[in-house]
Formats: sequence, C-alpha cells, structure tokens
Amino acid sequence: MPSDLDRELAASIARITAPGSPFETGFVERGGVRLPAFVRAPETLPAFFEHYCDRHGDAEFLVDGDLRLSFAQAHALARRVAAGLITRHGVRRGDRVGLAARNSANWIIAYMGVLMAGGCVTLLNGWWTGPELAEGVAIAGCTLVLADPARAARLDRVPLAARIVPFDHGAPEPGLARLLGGANDHWRLPPLTGDDFARIGFTSGSTGTAKGAVSDHRAVVQATMNFAVQALATLDLHARYGTTAPPPQAALIGVPLFHVTGEIALFLQSFVIGRRLVVMPRWDALAAMRLIARERITFFAGVPLMSIEIATHPARRRYDLSSCASFAAGGAFRPTEHVARLQAALPHASLVMGYGLTETNCTGCCNIADNYLAKPGSTGPASPPLVEITVVGPDGAPLPPGLRGEIAVRSIANFRGYWGNPAETAAALRDDGFFLTGDLGYLDKAGYLFVVDRKKDIIVRGGENIASAEVEAAIYAHPDIAEASVFGLPHDHYGEVPVAVYAIKDGHRLSEEELRRHLADRIAAFKVPVRLWREDRALPRLGSEKIDKRTLKARYSQAWEAAKGVP
Repeated sequence: MPSDLDRELAASIARITAPGSPFETGFVERGGVRLPAFVRAPETLPAFFEHYCDRHGDAEFLVDGDLRLSFAQAHALARRVAAGLITRHGVRRGDRVGLAARNSANWIIAYMGVLMAGGCVTLLNGWWTGPELAEGVAIAGCTLVLADPARAARLDRVPLAARIVPFDHGAPEPGLARLLGGANDHWRLPPLTGDDFARIGFTSGSTGTAKGAVSDHRAVVQATMNFAVQALATLDLHARYGTTAPPPQAALIGVPLFHVTGEIALFLQSFVIGRRLVVMPRWDALAAMRLIARERITFFAGVPLMSIEIATHPARRRYDLSSCASFAAGGAFRPTEHVARLQAALPHASLVMGYGLTETNCTGCCNIADNYLAKPGSTGPASPPLVEITVVGPDGAPLPPGLRGEIAVRSIANFRGYWGNPAETAAALRDDGFFLTGDLGYLDKAGYLFVVDRKKDIIVRGGENIASAEVEAAIYAHPDIAEASVFGLPHDHYGEVPVAVYAIKDGHRLSEEELRRHLADRIAAFKVPVRLWREDRALPRLGSEKIDKRTLKARYSQAWEAAKGVP
C-alpha cells in the first residue's frame, strides 16, 4: 500500500502538473507509443536556457572558487561561445563536439555554447586516458574537441581525427578566449527541433567497451523537468508543514559534470528551480564540508560513498552542515547499514536514493525521507509523472511483484540509441518503448523497485547464481569496512567462484579470518568469497566515482592465475 508520504507527494505533483500550469502534463507519440510529456516545456535546450536565464536574470547561478556568475551572465557568455563555434570553428547543426575537461564554470558555459550553436555535445569522461578519450571521439565521430590543458595534453599524444580547441578554467576571459566570438561577428543561432540530437553520454565502461548513448533535445529537457517536479513537490510539502528548506536553494557539484547525475539532476535542473550551483573541480570530502558550510549548501547528491565519507569523516564536527536539507545518492549500490550511519551522523537531513541511467537521462526511481527509512533497500517507485518501470522475465513479459527479472524503463526521456551501434540499440530498446537496463531487480506490491545486481554481474558457481551486490552488502555490514568490490574469477571445477577486494577504515584493524566469520553469519557458504584481498589504499574509481570493478578484476586475475586458483 502507498505510504502517507506517497499520497502527499502524489497530491502535490497533481497540483504542480495541472492543466494551465508550466508543468502541464499531456501525451506525445514517439515510435508509435503514446508517452506522458510536459506539453508546455521548451522544445530544445537553447530555448530552455533562454527561458530560465531570462526568468532568473541577476540571481547568482555559478560559484567556482572566486568566480561568481548570474544566470544572465552565464547565458551571455554561452551566446558568445556559440558565436565563436559558428564563426571561428565552423560548427554546424548536428556536428558532434567533444567536451573533455574537469568540472568548472567554463565547462558549463562551453556545454551551453555547443548546444546553442546547434552541435551535439559529446561528454567525454574527464578521467579517461588519451587512448580512451580518442576512442570516445571516434565512436561519436566528433569533428571538434573542446579540452582543458590536462585532457588536451593526453589527446596530443594519440592519433586523433578531430581538431582540438583548448580552453582553461577560472575567469571566462581569458579561459574561454579561443572559443568566444567577436562582438561584430555576423551569426545567428540555427533553428532546432526537439528531434535534433543534443548530447552523447558514455556508459561507464565497467562491463566492457564504452557505448555512446545519444539523446535528442526533447528527452533531455523532459528528463530535467521531471526532476524539477520532484524537487518542487518536496518543497511544496516543506512549505505546507512549515519546514521550508533554508533559502536560497544551493547545490554542490562534487560528481563529474560528464555524468548524468551532475549534468541533469544537478546542473540542468538548477535552471528550472533557480538554484545556485557550487562547483568542485574534483571530489574531496573535506573540501565538500568546507563548501557546504561556507556556501550554505541545501542539496547534496553523489554516489553513495560520497555521503558516507562526509558522515564518517573525522573532521565532520568542525563544520556546520545544518543548511544541507537533503543528502541524495545514486549510480551505485548503497549498503542498508549506511542508512543508519547517515541518519545518526546527519539527523537534520532527509536521505534520498535514486535510480537512473545514462540511457534514461538519469530518470527512473526515487526514494526519499521516511519512505527511504522504511525501505532502505529500495530505490523507490517510478518517478512521476513521466516514468514507467516494469520487471520482465526471459520471455519479455512483465513479472508479478516479488519476482526477480530484468528492469525496464519507459519514458519520453529515454535515449534514442547507441551512436553507430544498431545491434546494441536493437538489443536494448524494445518496440513498445521500454529500455532494457541490464539490471536485475523486483517490484514490491507498492511499486517500489529493489535493484539486485547487474544482469552481467552475476557469478555462476557450479550452477548457483551469486549476486555480487548481495555479497558486497554483507561485507559492508562490518563496521571496519571502508570499501569493497566482489566479482567472479574462473575456476576449473566450479566454472566461476566469488572473490573480493576490500579496504578498511583508517585506524581500524580487521583480519581476514574475522571478516570470514562475519560473512559466514550473514550469507550462505557458497556465496562467501574464496579469496579476500585487502588493499591498503582506496579502491580505484571510475570517472563517475563508482568503484572500478573491471580494473580490480584485471589486476587480481594475474594473482589468481599465478596461484592456480583455490577450491
């Protein structure tokens, strides 16, 4: 049954999306499927930028170190970048333009400028090596790459068909000097429709070669508006119950902007709700706490490890984090044990857990506040009003509540396909509009989604399926554990067996035997990793800040083969 909070949120969303409102909801047809959509939303991202930057005008928008820009200033700079891309660099409607840089205000202005020039912004993973960056450029067929000094240096060392235009961080002038158009240039913004391609985002690459997921303007705008409806509904409830979050709204961007969480849930959503953005160049828990306290941050979002790093940081009590009303997480599994720790360390804050993918433009599910505390293992129900979630069996038919299968997501915010990869596109997108996520999970009777694991991340030991996420959760339940990753390695007898790599918290002690006893009390014997490798440093991360399981597997496969395996 829906909770009281579910019913209150539904009523609030119904008011926000009522006929005649800016978020009025109707239907559009896409691929022969009738889908809910915001019928009054801007059709394209340039129109979206213009509308909301005009609406919020002189309100502060971007904070990057000592740099502070209003919505109007950011938009004016982006128009100059668009002018420069058109007149100086020959960008035309539909050109894929790579963006390879760390987080900064200039990344945001360059992103806006590419789209206003009619380009399809290609979000290259800023932590990739030179060859990986070049592969992403080649996958998307970029003609131009805008790169900061560190990424430009990497690209200079590898063969590249695209032309590199460097830019720097800090003050837009001179940082964006090579991109900015002249005052007397003759140019105009190209006409665009919602069907034009807007952005290419790459899958994380944790399970294989990266794929470029391409989305049109309509999908990105609609996804952003759906996030804004959730935020406005939450603020509406705060106002109705006299617990309004401290104004003005401000979000900290600690996740990479090339990741959909940073791009859509944080950056683009802020246009709609007039939220100030404080940009971090890279993740650092201590720096994050300083910024939360100094800038009176009201909303924090990142992968689960980020919020737990703040909650358990030895310097946490030195900083006033009381302004931050919400700590949201997504993109990776959050151990249920972390929920209690977060609640104890940050009792003033509402905890949020989301589920979305690059291919869904970050939309999916959301579990908040009391609902999350009641069901900490769930990512929540499908996010209204646009998103539909189902779980399907091997035959593609929907499964009843409680049965595990592949999670499928349908909405107008879904991507159009993998660039240049029709086979992968056909395998992922069904004719009825559902995207097959490759994740395994189940829905309960109230429609709450429980994500079990990646479809391709199942360890099959002698015919027994082992979900690596379940084993990781058991490891994380030990209070001395800081990080853990579980994966399968080949075995002559069982075919595959589970192994684990873990790191313990600074100043703590934990023997392998103690950890084995801990696991034996929580999971079946066949699920306990046959090897437990301890790292004395933080586990490697992807650009999205998820633990890089592929790198760990490659590293420990060598030790595994050298030892010839164990029973």
